[in-house]
Amino acid sequence: MSDTLASAEPGGPPQTAEPLFHVTGEHHPQNGTLLGFWVYLMSDCLIFACLFATYGVLGRNYAGGPTGAELFDLPLVAANTSLLLLSSITYGFAMLEMQRRRLGGVQAWLAVTGLLGLGFLSLEMYEFAHLIAEGAGPGRSAFLSSFFTLVGTHGLHVTFGIVWLVTLMVQLRAHGLIPANRRRLMCLSMFWHFLDLIWVGVFTFVYLMGVLP
Repeated sequence: MSDTLASAEPGGPPQTAEPLFHVTGEHHPQNGTLLGFWVYLMSDCLIFACLFATYGVLGRNYAGGPTGAELFDLPLVAANTSLLLLSSITYGFAMLEMQRRRLGGVQAWLAVTGLLGLGFLSLEMYEFAHLIAEGAGPGRSAFLSSFFTLVGTHGLHVTFGIVWLVTLMVQLRAHGLIPANRRRLMCLSMFWHFLDLIWVGVFTFVYLMGVLP
């Protein structure tokens, strides 16, 4: 609110003093960023829910082409799943180091998390390239179109997560564990664990159920 002062002389023009602003508490809620990020994750959930529903409808439409049982290499996918789940654990170690105010430990575990994420993406790209080389590209059938869309969208999210992780490591190196960086670490933690949860659904619903006759 502002205070307005009238003119000291009767009948004279009103004079306005400099506005005085009174802030009695924190202007922005402390958890506003985390709440907003939760809203974003819920919207991302809706996107993946639509993709899962699409795959559920089209996942058996092979158009005379190969089926999931003929294409999926479960040992490779299991190894890929292990990399992503392990990266979630290493990110947890980074958060523990953040609580202890150990910048070096945070950076080290973030680097390990990023390398595991890159390993996951490398195996996924190898799988895609192998399927396309065998003539099982996204245009071969509705099953493969929905498969590449669902798995590719998740891989794109992991790619963005790695870019965010590298950017955050640069910010940590420049500014340390300031409150803003700690908040960013929390948001990335929620995002990374969310991707792990989505991948568990992909592994179960797409790959494990896909190899069933």
